[in-house]
This record gives sequence, structure tokens and C-alpha cells, in this order.
Amino acid sequence: MSFQVFGLPVSRGVAIGRAVLVASSRVDVAHYFIDASRVATEVQRLRDARDTVASELTVMQRDLPGDAPHELSALLDVHLMLLHDEALTGATRHWIEERHYNAEWALSAQLEVLARQFDEMEDEYLRERKADLEQVVERLLRSLTAQGQPTPAPAVGPRDFGGEDPLVLIANDIAPADMLQFKKSVFTGFVTDVGGRTSHTAIVARSLDIPAVVGAREVSRVVRQDDWVIIDGDAGVVLVDPSPLLLEEYRFRQRQSELERERLDRLRHTPAVTLDGEVVELLANIELPGDAPGAIEAGAVGVGLFRSEFLFMNRDGELPGEEEQFEAYRRVVEGMRGLPVTIRTVDVGADKPLERMSVNELRHEHALNPALGLRAIRWSLSEPSMFRQQLRAILRAAALGPVKLLIPMLGNTSEIRATLEALARARQQLRESGRSFGEVEVGAMIEVPAAALIIDRFLEAFDFVSIGTNDLIQYTLAIDRADEAVAHLYDPWHPAVLELIRRTISASQAAGKAVSVCGEMAGDPAFTATLLQLGLRSFSMHPAQISVIKQQILRADTRRLGASAAGGRP
Repeated sequence: MSFQVFGLPVSRGVAIGRAVLVASSRVDVAHYFIDASRVATEVQRLRDARDTVASELTVMQRDLPGDAPHELSALLDVHLMLLHDEALTGATRHWIEERHYNAEWALSAQLEVLARQFDEMEDEYLRERKADLEQVVERLLRSLTAQGQPTPAPAVGPRDFGGEDPLVLIANDIAPADMLQFKKSVFTGFVTDVGGRTSHTAIVARSLDIPAVVGAREVSRVVRQDDWVIIDGDAGVVLVDPSPLLLEEYRFRQRQSELERERLDRLRHTPAVTLDGEVVELLANIELPGDAPGAIEAGAVGVGLFRSEFLFMNRDGELPGEEEQFEAYRRVVEGMRGLPVTIRTVDVGADKPLERMSVNELRHEHALNPALGLRAIRWSLSEPSMFRQQLRAILRAAALGPVKLLIPMLGNTSEIRATLEALARARQQLRESGRSFGEVEVGAMIEVPAAALIIDRFLEAFDFVSIGTNDLIQYTLAIDRADEAVAHLYDPWHPAVLELIRRTISASQAAGKAVSVCGEMAGDPAFTATLLQLGLRSFSMHPAQISVIKQQILRADTRRLGASAAGGRP
């Protein structure tokens, strides 16, 4: 039966495909595709896990004390029966062989299918057996985890799995680390239950340039594996099991979007100059060293934000050392072929947690309010050895090309002093060890209202500033940008937000210091004219957005934009 689910539109366009569900589980489940050569190995991992769990259950049943209730032995019989049922293990094997899921993903996908079948049973006793199924699957997942996971194969292409239909991803949420796994894979769009317009999931969706809807509440519960799904990233609507007529209408819209994208692509290497001759700098936000060629291809004149925290994710708590970081930064600098690269020091916390977040190796999600806790520069300063390693690696990369250093979430002068002292110490260590390094311009992110309010002190200490509008809006309006329950209150047009941006741009220009915007507002064409009106001449955004922003700039005449933009929406 066809139905619609509504959420927040975060990445434009239309995606049509069969649903791939990444179900929530009490056990962390790795999700990645395997290539054809590893199918047999993955199936064997599943068999080994089943045999291990069967042995455990048999031993438990054998060792039951004589006075144990009969029901307990009967329950273990049920678990053994479920374990060997072809509806579980046989169908799980299908996901591995046909879709090339890894064993853990295949098992969780089949659990989702069977759990819904149990939910629809009329007999109450049978419905309650779903809990037994979940316990058996959890045992299997733990057994697979104990085996150790093979290193995921490189991302596969859309024709490397068994099916021919396009796929869309449906999940409760997608962690930033998981998005790295999916970044070059087969999905043409995705939908999540949770998230806001500037949650990290939404940001990555825009960087992938694929349609996405977040904050769709119960979408992962009402969509089934392999359902046909339309994702309308413009309207924030998910259409499930659409009629043939509706499918054809959206396929037409898809073709129109592709034609528009091709038209915009022709602007990639056209200089960004307004009608009245104002030159505007369009930079790229990137996350991995391999993103540099794509930034050049998109027409970026440099990297305005390299998010170094992605080097720290998916590492089971082991942080990258200086040499590994230097190699990554070297690849970015050389990949940009002499164009400037701005590297932001690690910005973890809130929606980008690490397995290890402090010297005591406490997990960050235990914080009462991670958005206001030990994150970004606060965490770096609490880990001085790690911080100096990163600074040394960045300074060494600066010997190979133009590099700028950007510090996130600074809020007071004591943090400024501590940061600059750490940088001086890193330089001294490199001199003492005889290693070559280059000079860097040092900048501050303005994303805490306190920083915008004392911007003059920041401009005295730094060479440039970059406005992180995502967090600036979040902290100014006291709204968790990843929480769909308050997403409607997240308002980039709020007069207070626009005033803080205006204040920062005006003060920077008066001090003769460079200023850019690297938050999501820079890549949103609805804000281009307003930011130009406020005096901004440097935008940094996802490479996929450069052409559409350039089109807005080429059509703009800054002389006619007026004197003030602080009055709200145009």
C-alpha cells in the first residue's frame, strides 16, 4: 500500500530505489559491502557464528541444575530451533550472496524482516517470540564480533552487488564514521528518523550531492527491506510503494534535475565575479585527502575547510600519529596543486564523537550535553601531546604548499593564548629535531556568540577568521541542531544571527583581515545575496554546491543589494 512520510529536506533532488534498512541494534553492527571474491568467506563466518552459538546453547541446556524450571529448558529449545531455521540463517545468506552485505549487516537486515512478521501475528504467544529471535540474533552478532571483522573492501560500484535496481538507504541515524563507508558506495539517496537541517548527516548528504530527508521520525520502522521508495529532497517527502503513475512523474523530475546539473556544470571554471565587477572567492569544504581532486574539478579556488577529525574516526580509540597525519595533509596540499588549503584542527564532540574522548578514555556520549562539553579546541587543549602532534604535522605539510591553520570553537582569550603557545611549542620542537616546516596563517572559527561579541580581540591575535554558521546559529538560539524535535526553531534568518555575522564581517574588513563563511549558509543559494549584501567576498562550501552559488553570484549586482540585511528574510 502506498503512503508518505514527511521529514526535513536537507539535500535537493529526487532519488528512486529499493530500500536498504540499517536497523538499530543493541550490538554495534558494521555495515559495508563486500566484493564477489569474499562472499564465500562471509557465508562461512555466518556458519561459524551459528555453530558457536549452537554449542553455547547446548552446553547451557546440558548444565542446567536438576531443580531448574522445565520452561527454561524449553526456552533454550526454542532458541536452538530459531538458530537453525532457514528463515533466519538461510535468508541471511541471501543478503550476503545477492546484495553483498557483510555478515553482520545481512543478519540485522533479516532480523528486521522477521521482526515485522512477528509483529503482524494475531496469536499473542507467537508475537512474543520476537524477543527470543532478537536474543538469538544478538548472540550471533556477538559471536561474529568475537571472530573479528575482516578489513572492509574498497567501496563497490552500483553494479557490483547482485541486484540491478538502484538502492536508497533508510536508517534511524547514520553516524559520521559510517557515512565515510557509504560515501562512494551504491546509494542514490537516504532517509533517517532523526536529525536536523545542519546535523552532520545532513551536511554529508549535501557533500555527496544526493537527495536526502532527515527527521522523518518512524521511517525506519514503517519502510520494509526492498520496498520501492521515492525520496523527494526538495519537499522533504518520502513516498513508499508508489503507484506506476507517481513513479513516472518522479522519473521525469529526475531527468530534469540531471539536465539542470549539467547546465550548472558548465559554470565550473567561470570566474565568480558579480555584475558590478566584485570578485568572490569560492572555496571547498572537504573531509578526506581524496576529496581534493573533486574540489578542483568543481571549480574551487582552494580549500576553505579541511575537516581533520575524519582522520580520527573509525579507529577503535587509536588516534592517528604525527606521521599518518602528515601524510594525509601532504596529499591534500599536493592534490590542490598550489591552491591554498585551510586545515581545521580536530573538531570532535557533539554529533562527531570518538571512541576515546579524554585522557581517561571515557566515552563522550556519557556527557550530559555533548554540544556544550569537551569538544573541538577544548578537547585538543586537554590532550596537549595529541594537539602538538597535529600541529607539527600541519606545519610540516605547510613546507609543501600554502597552508592555513584554523582553530574551532574558541570562545575566550585564555583559549587563544593556550592555542598560540601550543603552536609555538610545536614549531620549537620541529626546529630542535631538524625537520623542515612552513609558515602558516592562523585563523579562528567564529561559531560561539562570545567570539563574535569580542571579535576585535580575536582579530588582534589571528590572521583571518572563518564564520561557522552551523554552530553559531545553534549556540545563539540555544537549539540542538541535530534534534528534529526543535528543528523548526533553527532559524538562520533570525535577526540576532544576522547581526553577529554582520558584526564579524564588518570588524574584519575594518581591521584588514580576511573573513569567510564556511558553514552551511555559504552553500545555500537562498543566502547568497544576503551574505554579499553584508560584505562577504569569500564563501566555503561543499564542492557540489559551488556551481549553483556561482550562478547566484554571476547574477548579482552588489550596488543594488542595499545597505542592510539585518531585517530578516528577503
